[in-house]
Amino acid sequence: MNNIAGIRKDYKQLSLNENDVAAGPIEQFGKWWGEATNSEIDEVNAMTLATADSEGRPSARIVLLKGFDENGFVFFTNYHSHKGMDLEANPFASLVFFWKELERQVRIEGAVDKIPAAESDAYFDSRPEGSRIGAIASPQSSVITSREIIEEKVQRIQQEMLNKKIERPVHWGGYIVRPNLVEFWQGRPSRLHDRIRYITNEEAGWSIERLAP
Repeated sequence: MNNIAGIRKDYKQLSLNENDVAAGPIEQFGKWWGEATNSEIDEVNAMTLATADSEGRPSARIVLLKGFDENGFVFFTNYHSHKGMDLEANPFASLVFFWKELERQVRIEGAVDKIPAAESDAYFDSRPEGSRIGAIASPQSSVITSREIIEEKVQRIQQEMLNKKIERPVHWGGYIVRPNLVEFWQGRPSRLHDRIRYITNEEAGWSIERLAP
């Protein structure tokens, strides 16, 4: 246990100055996203999704970003899962990307909505067959007595769907996180990191602030 406290890394690759960032957070995210994808980071779209239930009890897990634009950040899941139930009761969330190869982190907060059914249909149809069947077969986050239950259900659905179009189940689809706060973090030496935050209000649009490390 004593060795854990001694684990550390000094960040020194890059810096982040408020005079060099884009006017809006989505444009800035796009810049960093391009640099991250060009760096061939494994699972570059992996992000922590934090939600909270109706009583404010938080939970977090890794999900995959499937799209972003000026409206927000999109991911897909089972609407009846733990995160789906949280978002039904408390439609706000936080996302965190950590690209350690670039010593960068992006933190996003905002309200969450379901995306239109047609967009969920289009993405579902693009998924591999196994993933589509899995979305139908799995009662995500529910207690099951054994893995065999899921495996048997997958086999049954495979037979039922033979030579048929696999339709998106109504309990599965996309969410969009609409940001009102986006923070860009660049690791710096001696833990004196650069933190640039975009925060918005309806009247003034986005403002840019530097935060103490």
